[in-house]
Amino acid sequence: MAIQLYQFAISHYSEKVRWALDYKGIAYKPEFLLPGMHARTVRGLTGQKITSVPVLVDNGHAVQGSAAILDHLDAAFPEKPLLPEEPNAQASALAWEKRLDDEAGPAVRTFAYHNLLQRPKIVAPLLAAKTPFWNQYLLRLGFSRVDEIIRETMAINQKTADRARETIEKLLEEIGEVYRNGRFLAGDQFSRADLTAGALFAPLFMPPQYPVPWPKPDRLPGDLKTWTRDNDKLLAPVAKIYKENR
Repeated sequence: MAIQLYQFAISHYSEKVRWALDYKGIAYKPEFLLPGMHARTVRGLTGQKITSVPVLVDNGHAVQGSAAILDHLDAAFPEKPLLPEEPNAQASALAWEKRLDDEAGPAVRTFAYHNLLQRPKIVAPLLAAKTPFWNQYLLRLGFSRVDEIIRETMAINQKTADRARETIEKLLEEIGEVYRNGRFLAGDQFSRADLTAGALFAPLFMPPQYPVPWPKPDRLPGDLKTWTRDNDKLLAPVAKIYKENR
């Protein structure tokens, strides 16, 4: 049975797993879900109340969450491991991954959505990417409710977006310093730490490999357009690791 990956196209945690699968050369069947309409599918796969994606199904066994999926991939497909061999480097890679999952992922999501939700014509195609074409029109028809649900569920507002931007900048400065002193975040080889950094910050530098119709830079909402323009050097190290290894 083929491996299946249940995901949102826009999800940077899903991109983390897509990248890991591609990096390891593992064939899989992508299953793209529409945010908000995905819950029943995910509960049916996992048997759990938590409805987050990504969910990987391997021979009928469902694994939920990007970190757990990377654990599974390295155990089941040990070629091209995502962890360094040296124990201290392993610990460092896992620590970086957890910190980025806990801090960078939510911060990027909050900052990006706070701005993108101001432009329904831009964000609807991103949310509905790779699902049936009519979904983006349904999202736009009911967008006031979509906006309300996303903001309420993820606690997205001006104050949290400002804090998220500060978190993003602090993390990128720290990551940039590590990359200035070496090629990788942990040890002397590409690892899940670098992969996590590249994937979770990807919505800010909008790489072409990402399976969504990114808007042109001049169509981005004001704050997001200004920030990405003014912080291209801050984003450059993670964009570089993405470009070189994706």
